[in-house]
Amino acid sequence: MGINNIELPAIVIEELYHSSLIEENPTSSINLKERAPATIKKAEISVEKNAQQWKFLGNNSQQILILINSKEAVHLPDNELAFLTGVLTACNLSLADVAIVNMANYPVDTYKELTIFFCSKIVLLFDIEPSTFGLPMSFPHYQIQAFAGNSFLYSPSLQSLENDKIEKSKLWVCLKRLFNL
Repeated sequence: MGINNIELPAIVIEELYHSSLIEENPTSSINLKERAPATIKKAEISVEKNAQQWKFLGNNSQQILILINSKEAVHLPDNELAFLTGVLTACNLSLADVAIVNMANYPVDTYKELTIFFCSKIVLLFDIEPSTFGLPMSFPHYQIQAFAGNSFLYSPSLQSLENDKIEKSKLWVCLKRLFNL
């Protein structure tokens, strides 16, 4: 999120501007403190609805979104999960730090919906081409691409990376840059 895209809650705006610049109807003032809980309830309902819509693995505490494309499992097969866990451990991360979404279950969802819902800063695309994910650009494997306040990294599938030392080393070089290792 850049400095030009800061979103403040209504209560903070009220504290900053406790006297209105333009007062249309002075007799019917709106107290934002009373309205804030209703807004929060609506937001909580929409988050609960989306949480039921997307099945993901992890807790997303570091706002890192990992997207895979596996038709074999709900999230990803055990051998790929073990490989990914090893990669995350090498990056000083765990499953609690990321959210893993299998895009084979959600072929029509785009980067906007997912990055907003998961508040992603970093998105790793394993075997998902950027253009099919809805990004308005195409970039090659192992290129870190900044777009819309996120960093995207596109690479081959976890299955193909698992047994290829050269491809693993290319991924590792990018991950070291991405996570400042």
